[in-house]
Amino acid sequence: MYNANELKVWKKFIMDEQPYEVMTYAQKVMWRGWSIINIKAKNLLTWANVPKTFSDKDIFPPADISMNSYDYLYNDGENYYFMNQNTYEQVSLIKSSLDWSELFLQDWDKVSLQEFNWEPINLNLEPTCVLEVIETPPWEKWDTATCWKKPATMSTWLVIQVPLFINIWDKLIIDTRTKEYRSRA
Repeated sequence: MYNANELKVWKKFIMDEQPYEVMTYAQKVMWRGWSIINIKAKNLLTWANVPKTFSDKDIFPPADISMNSYDYLYNDGENYYFMNQNTYEQVSLIKSSLDWSELFLQDWDKVSLQEFNWEPINLNLEPTCVLEVIETPPWEKWDTATCWKKPATMSTWLVIQVPLFINIWDKLIIDTRTKEYRSRA
């Protein structure tokens, strides 16, 4: 069990029978030795950010969150299907739980899924991925009004800003956290 004092940033705990992850933590010491703990926690099932205030005497059970390796198989528009690399068991996640991560998924990508009570709840991507440009306007030598950037549509329909020298069919390294161009692959 975690005491409310131990709910530091990135700690996962159970509150109201749902898993939460601490995003911010602040402690205010009051008179006679007791304190108030203010946190902002993210619900790992609904992605809602919830501000909470606790006494230092409150206790919470730790969340049993595990990470397992999966291969991305396919999607049907609403559900995304993955296969466990060890057991070959297939699981699915709904699109709303991916939080725009689907824009970086390609067939047979290796991903890590967070599991709560042996059910997948969340997807963790690598910090970068390689995607192919399928559409971008041609570069004109005198085109400097756009700060040397132009839009490019990637193979997963992600649209990002890229330098003017990027062409169709170029493979690019994209930062999955910021959705920004890093370099050519």
